[in-house]
Amino acid sequence: MIRFLAFLSVTPKSETMSMHTRRDFLVHSAAAAGAVALGADRLLAQSYAGATQIDAGKLPEMTIARWAGPAAADAAATDKIAAKLIEKAIEALGGMGRFVHSGDVVWVKPNIGWDRTPEQAANTNPEIVAAVVRMCFAAGAKKVRVGDNSCDLPGKCYPASRIPEAAKREGAEVLLLDRNRTREVVIGGQRVKRLPLFPEFLEADLLINVPIVKDHVLSRATLCMKNYMGVMEKRNTFHQAIPDCLVDLTRFMKPRLCILDGVRVLKAHGPKGGNLADVVIKNTVAAGIDIVALDALGAELLGRKPTDIGSVVAGQKAGLGKMDYRSLALKELAVS
Repeated sequence: MIRFLAFLSVTPKSETMSMHTRRDFLVHSAAAAGAVALGADRLLAQSYAGATQIDAGKLPEMTIARWAGPAAADAAATDKIAAKLIEKAIEALGGMGRFVHSGDVVWVKPNIGWDRTPEQAANTNPEIVAAVVRMCFAAGAKKVRVGDNSCDLPGKCYPASRIPEAAKREGAEVLLLDRNRTREVVIGGQRVKRLPLFPEFLEADLLINVPIVKDHVLSRATLCMKNYMGVMEKRNTFHQAIPDCLVDLTRFMKPRLCILDGVRVLKAHGPKGGNLADVVIKNTVAAGIDIVALDALGAELLGRKPTDIGSVVAGQKAGLGKMDYRSLALKELAVS
């Protein structure tokens, strides 16, 4: 049974303090002292904005794992390839311990938006989600939670995606979101000033963004930046200016680890799809700390230029990352 969860408190947990520098602690202390004047939503925004950023050091900023072995004979074999690719991609990135600290509560945010099976490529591959959960626990996570704000009815999306059974097999809590429990949060964007966000995502010590690569009728692609729309309600408010709105949301979310599922790619009629003729097998998984770079790769997996995707262009212009992912500290792997 999938648990139904609603968080009433949006105050950052004490466990997150172990992740912060002394300077961050002082920022939090000052914010707490002024909470009455600032208002709870603004305090939440400031607290989340103070999260520790990953210091890339000499480690790769992005890894790409491509399958070089024999073609999969069936869907089950494709899913096994997916699990192997994400394990190799994270290992090459420095391991999950680079991002997950002992005692962390981690939220894994896949696409679970649609009443579609993994073969139809509208939701994230379940074995990728399961592998991420497993690696989080191995790195010391106290809890790992998995969930999304579905577009179709969650009671249909979740079972069809097969993500719950895969995630729970590895010990994760699979949760539905209560749409009546969002909080209006000041995000301070250039275009978007406030958003109704699910506090569950903000309360986690780490949110791992795990979208599938697919076509989208409005934005031309669903990739890492677009996947953040699942942390909010009233998503239709973005539809008039998706690239600019995604920049504001992404800047607020401060990506620390994103994983791109390019195993099965929905090349047309997204975001929901449904026709297997629109699905191509790319057997590629990427992981990294540069969300713009990952989305640029995703565009290429769709057969498009990164410059054709408005959010990629806007993200680079806003300083969220580099479109030219080959200019990063990049590690490419041939996995078999």
